[in-house]
Amino acid sequence: MAEKMKMTRKGYDNLKKTIEHLKTTRREQISEDMGVAIADGDLRESAAYDQARMDQSENEARILELEDQIENALVIEEGAQDGVGLGARIRVQDASGKEHRFEIVGTYEVDILKGKISDQSPIGQALAGQREGNTVTVQMSRGRQEFKILEVTYD
Repeated sequence: MAEKMKMTRKGYDNLKKTIEHLKTTRREQISEDMGVAIADGDLRESAAYDQARMDQSENEARILELEDQIENALVIEEGAQDGVGLGARIRVQDASGKEHRFEIVGTYEVDILKGKISDQSPIGQALAGQREGNTVTVQMSRGRQEFKILEVTYD
């Protein structure tokens, strides 16, 4: 039995939408691409057919991967935790005075470019359960860094 992975409700719903898109829209698109390639004739040397088959294989593998994530998801409702928890949006200030914004999400939902960090990351673990006004120290690859929690919100 696989280990349950924490996930926000929003992340869970997005996974379900992605799976639905891959099973419907994407499958239809791939089917059309295969039909065009088949209509063109000899499949032994058809790059278009080979590409459609590869796309189909990748699509089906992605569906299985996402379905596994859904099956092993443990949805944590935002705000159910005391202090900083899954789904929290946090505004912090580092020792130099620079502000940073993070959203604490499950491992499957991480998107560094959007400020979505895992609850299992060093910063996520240091912030867990903390409240506005607290200061936390995080051991990072470039050394220790302190963050003062300026704001914690849940949507």
